[in-house]
Amino acid sequence: MYRAPYLVALVSLLWTLGASAGEVLHVYGPGGPFPAMQAAAEAFHQAHPDVEVQVVAGPLPKWREQALDNADLIYSGSENMMTDFLTNMPGLVDEKSIIPAYLRPAAILVHPGNPLKIRDFEDLLKPGVSVMVVQGAGQTGLWEDIAGKNGNLDTLRKLRANIVYYAPNSADALQRWTGKDAPDAWIIYNIWQIAHPKVAEIVPLGPRHVLYRDMDLSLTRRGQAKPAAREFYHFVLGPQGKAIFTRFGWRD
Repeated sequence: MYRAPYLVALVSLLWTLGASAGEVLHVYGPGGPFPAMQAAAEAFHQAHPDVEVQVVAGPLPKWREQALDNADLIYSGSENMMTDFLTNMPGLVDEKSIIPAYLRPAAILVHPGNPLKIRDFEDLLKPGVSVMVVQGAGQTGLWEDIAGKNGNLDTLRKLRANIVYYAPNSADALQRWTGKDAPDAWIIYNIWQIAHPKVAEIVPLGPRHVLYRDMDLSLTRRGQAKPAAREFYHFVLGPQGKAIFTRFGWRD
């Protein structure tokens, strides 16, 4: 469980006394954690009306140049993604501030009503079941880690034979899922169904195959120098932030 440093209360007080009216914080990261992060931004603004938190989400190329110019916080969709951010935006992030914030499980998404009556991961291996996975973003290697978790090569072979689309990112996968050539099942994180409940239902992978990956949160060097940015960082990691992220399918 995250515990803010004992100086946070003092920092908060000093910031409240000295923050400039109309301050804007800029937060960047991938689309998966966006609904929870946006809800946290709105809750923070309600508590601190003089501070607006603008969250921009999507694949890195969409916001990289903006982030290099004005980012106060950066969040990721996995550990490997945060490492990629450090490589692609050298010097931007205060690396000492990087912290694994929340976890979410991988799951199976099926279409409303679960037409094929898929019950667990083993059903994805049956002949004729079409499966979609996300190859990039915070899911690099996720499907093969799930399939290979128990050291059974035949499982990997059967799943690969049923994969009909390797999406470059989750937004692209969502577009495919709601299009004409939608697959029968989609391996992705549970949070995508929670964010889009009308287009999918969740089928748990089951304890033998479920995997978790985290969201990292960090301050940039610019953000580290701003009391309001540090306050929002601790807000996301604290009890109020935890309650918000839990509502969107995350856990600590």
